[in-house]
Amino acid sequence: MNFVEELKWRGLIHDMMPGTEEQLAKELTSAYIGFDPTSDSLHVGSFAQIMLLKRFQVAGHKPIALVGGATGMIGDPSGKSQERNLLNEETLQKNLDGIKNQLRKFLDFDSDAPNAAEMVNNYDWMKGISFLEFIRDIGKHLTVNYMMAKDSVKKRIGEESKQGMSFTEFSYQLVQGFDFLWLNEHKNCKLQMGGSDQWGNITTGTELIRRKTGNEAFALTIPLVTKADGGKFGKTESGNVWLDPERTSPYEFFQFWLNTSDQDAEQYIKTFTLMGKAEIESLIAEHREAPHMRTLQKKLSEEITCMVHSKEEYEKALEASQILFEKGTTESLAKLDERTFLSVFEGVPQYEVEFSALNIGVGLPELLAEMTQVFPSKGELRRTIQGGGLSINKAKVDNPDMVINTENLLNAKYLLVQKGKKNYFVITAK
Repeated sequence: MNFVEELKWRGLIHDMMPGTEEQLAKELTSAYIGFDPTSDSLHVGSFAQIMLLKRFQVAGHKPIALVGGATGMIGDPSGKSQERNLLNEETLQKNLDGIKNQLRKFLDFDSDAPNAAEMVNNYDWMKGISFLEFIRDIGKHLTVNYMMAKDSVKKRIGEESKQGMSFTEFSYQLVQGFDFLWLNEHKNCKLQMGGSDQWGNITTGTELIRRKTGNEAFALTIPLVTKADGGKFGKTESGNVWLDPERTSPYEFFQFWLNTSDQDAEQYIKTFTLMGKAEIESLIAEHREAPHMRTLQKKLSEEITCMVHSKEEYEKALEASQILFEKGTTESLAKLDERTFLSVFEGVPQYEVEFSALNIGVGLPELLAEMTQVFPSKGELRRTIQGGGLSINKAKVDNPDMVINTENLLNAKYLLVQKGKKNYFVITAK
């Protein structure tokens, strides 16, 4: 697989330094991407970078994942309008461990192949360097004029910024450039990759390497992932879409991709999956012929949920999503964990009843027409049952005098009432 050709047809090259493609064609090459350790989980905003490293390894080259234990203490000003809070070492270590575990799902760190992935933490080589050493040995190689010309700096100290920029943040590009220099000298790393907002920081590294050692160094960036409607990719009403199942459940993760717009789905399937060109072009053509079938979104959500979580979690999420569309059964409903159940039925009317009342059992008319307002009257309840229009936990009700007790509860807590085809209600026993 030709790495650059692969990126080109996927629309994944934003900037590339001259000579990069020739370097990759010449020999097995090491490249690194830096990951920001501001959280113990990466989110889908980082997923394009993860897939970039994965493609690099599939193409026979050696990926290096750098977690910024040192740079995480400073904060990258690129794309930021204000300085962020700094992290203490304990929080930083917890975040680094979480990120390492996630990256292991996508990259081969453990084989004895020459292109096995490596993970490095820039704190390991920064912690022993004094400030005086740094400004003497590194700072002298780059002029302030060069550093001021970077877009990330211009935006923060220009007229559009009222807050300015601290020396800490100004020094960020120099510290990141030193990372590239260290990896170049100690790991023979010749390429740094990242999002297009990192071009300034990356080229600072190539310039530092050239001036200090005369070695070759290259840069490649991919476009930042955006949404066609201008909204921020990877954000939902409830916040970031995380790779950690404890933060974003596999069902919510699956739904995020399933709800992608047609226009976005065409780019996302190229950016976030390993599917080949012919297969993707065939899918796009099929989708354009019948967009209502949502072929692209279904395949996108399947591929990425299987990759990030597992095939089993994908199948659970798929089954959960079908519950709303008449395909669910009492058995499939009972299998849902509480978090997924609440996610599936988020936004439907909810009522609470006393758990103790269900200990002794409550007749359906009393429960649905008096203790809750699912039905305005017992008469309407009976008419709905006669017409076959009421289900409890996805099972049709044919007895208007049915008694509900704690054994009927899902997760020992919930009761799902369905009136007609599309009207759902959740009753919680507390």
